[in-house]
Amino acid sequence: MADFSNVDLNFAYLLFDGMQKDNLGYIYRGHFDQNITDNILLLTESNLEKEEQSSKVRKRIYSIMVEGLQNITRHQEDSEEASHEYFGIFVIQKKEDKYYITTGNVADNANIDTLKRLLEKINSLEKDALKDYYKEVLEEGSLSNKGGAGLGLIDMARKSGNKLIYDFVDVNEKYSYFYLQTVPTLTEGESLDDSNEALKNIMGIHKVLNEASVRLIFNGLFNQESLLNLLATIKGQITGSESVKNKVFYLIVEMLQNIIKHGTNIVPDSSGNPGLFLIGEKEGHYIITTGNYILNTKIEKLRTKIDCINELNEEELDKYYIKSLFNFEIDDSKESGLGIIDLRIKSGNKLHYTFHEVNNAVSFYTLQTYILIK
Repeated sequence: MADFSNVDLNFAYLLFDGMQKDNLGYIYRGHFDQNITDNILLLTESNLEKEEQSSKVRKRIYSIMVEGLQNITRHQEDSEEASHEYFGIFVIQKKEDKYYITTGNVADNANIDTLKRLLEKINSLEKDALKDYYKEVLEEGSLSNKGGAGLGLIDMARKSGNKLIYDFVDVNEKYSYFYLQTVPTLTEGESLDDSNEALKNIMGIHKVLNEASVRLIFNGLFNQESLLNLLATIKGQITGSESVKNKVFYLIVEMLQNIIKHGTNIVPDSSGNPGLFLIGEKEGHYIITTGNYILNTKIEKLRTKIDCINELNEEELDKYYIKSLFNFEIDDSKESGLGIIDLRIKSGNKLHYTFHEVNNAVSFYTLQTYILIK
């Protein structure tokens, strides 16, 4: 059996901290289908509404996201012969009142020069010329054999009001990885920094995610609404037997609920608890990790509870669960620790955790479990 006890869980806090500083809210890396893209759009739309963006801004961002996600889906089959590390990726980021929408997918090297020429031409055109070029390509219909991929790029540039930012990274002799970043203009006269620093940062994070085989990351405020959208996105990605799928889904629900119910909100008047969720695959196992703030005064009690549960065998766990379930002197599952006990039972593995002190009041609590994929 795989042993993940030596995994450095500080990775989760460093990732969370980096994503917080860069305002990276949502990263999805994996297979894209209609269900996945619909739920990514729902989750983002919900966040935009919470940020009280105007309907005009929401519509602009939404339409660019649709084009970007369609672009990934169109080229997904190109990656079938490439490494699993080169799944498509979608990232949305808000930084200094600007939204950065980044997509990535594998591209055939035979098409790279044509794609570069197209991107260079798009970026060389002003607003009216870009509109004319769009009409020209639409009428000729010969720019791309990928169902309008070229038109999509032109349309993204038109809707964003800014130049497209892009880069290519070699995968192997046959394929390269194509990163595309679009920054919508939200106010008239707004200028965009010509540097591609934001894209380079995301490319660096993507490399870390590839190395850790992370499929999905959500960084932001956790509440019941975001939980439902996340679960809808995750459900179709779980493989294995029905028994494994059900167990994994249950573990994810319990760990997400753990953030909502037990996390500490350090942001006044916010609509949820800040936290991090990520799921990955390693050595034939799903690895599920969550992170959230916790009051330092609660750490010792929680540490004792987890250590105690980890030392119990299967029979002892069942007895301990029943004892906690029928302990009527404790009428709150937060106090009884039923969720933690259940995670240990359902996963069949010890729970890994760490506490990273943030300040005198709170720490970042990382919890991780894993389950065999069959």
